[in-house]
Amino acid sequence: MLFQVGGEGTRPTFFEMAAAQQLPSSLRAALTYSLGVFALRRSFLHKILDYEDEFYAALMLILEGHSLRTTDASFAESLYGLNRKSVRLRLKKGSNEEVQHSGLEKRQRILSLVFLVVLPYFKSKLHAVYNKEREARLRESLWGTDDQGFDEADFFTGEEPVVSRGDSGNQELSVRVQLATRVKKFVAVCYPWIHASSEGLSFTYQLLYLLDTTGFYSLGLQALGIQVCRATGQELMDTSSRISKIRSHERERLRGPPWLKTVQGALLSCSYAVLDYAQTGLIAAVFIFKMMEWWYQSAEKRLTAPTVYPPPPPPPAPKVAKEGIPLPPDRTLCALCLQKRANPSVVTVSGIVFCYSCVFKYVSQYKRCPVTLIPANVDQIRRLFHDT
Repeated sequence: MLFQVGGEGTRPTFFEMAAAQQLPSSLRAALTYSLGVFALRRSFLHKILDYEDEFYAALMLILEGHSLRTTDASFAESLYGLNRKSVRLRLKKGSNEEVQHSGLEKRQRILSLVFLVVLPYFKSKLHAVYNKEREARLRESLWGTDDQGFDEADFFTGEEPVVSRGDSGNQELSVRVQLATRVKKFVAVCYPWIHASSEGLSFTYQLLYLLDTTGFYSLGLQALGIQVCRATGQELMDTSSRISKIRSHERERLRGPPWLKTVQGALLSCSYAVLDYAQTGLIAAVFIFKMMEWWYQSAEKRLTAPTVYPPPPPPPAPKVAKEGIPLPPDRTLCALCLQKRANPSVVTVSGIVFCYSCVFKYVSQYKRCPVTLIPANVDQIRRLFHDT
């Protein structure tokens, strides 16, 4: 399953390299999310989530090792039709350099596996230790150490824990705690600088690669003397034939009685099928993860969005009392003076508008609304202000 993202020649575009670099992180997020969903029904999957870094490193060790062995490319690079080639510079006349590409050596494959799997694993563990130390220090600065438990107090202060053991046991435990505390504090101090340096070098190489100043996308590739190139059609055919030869050789190496060879051959066939369709399955998992993430985010937005209710209907109009003053047909006239309302004011108990002077005198004298005869006082008269 190969994709090409434009460009000419054997040099991959910046977008191909960026996509191949970001694919493992997207794959990890998809696997973690899927396991988290399944763990809601199967509690034993929580053990895998507790060792998420180790589980993902083991999975990528298998996939990257198989991909480097068969296609001379990482798992993500092979998906985009790329492969790795050893670079050799040869000086020509006129002080020009000629770049010669060849297949990867065994040493380069092993070191590529280290850069692809081992170093990201240690970086992830250092990042987790740094985050834990930073959160703990922030909690300590805010709340102090009085409310901390046994592990947290020892984590910061390095004091010897009080446990019911012998003197030798206490000393051994104290040495371990002090050593762990020093290591964590060292990581908390040095990791930001290491991370900033790593990101800065990565950004520098990516910028130089984008500007076509260098043929190496990262410092690791340059240190290994490896360039990533597009695989030609002939190289893809050679890769397929090489995979067939490797698998045929592995089947010929099977030893034992016929029934054991049959079982071993079936296991090899299953492992080959899993590895062949790993790319398609894992990319499908990433797609399903993104779709489910969008689905649940939209559903959460719908659930958390405030409910918009229609405005309540207006209250019924007040009824005119039999002995009250009738309302004039023209709504702009005052019911008391039958003139156009001047300085309009409303009686809040009934909602009927009069002239301010008229209604003030009437309510002051009769203590009620002139129309509905509902009891009222002058404090229930409100001036109305509107544009004229």
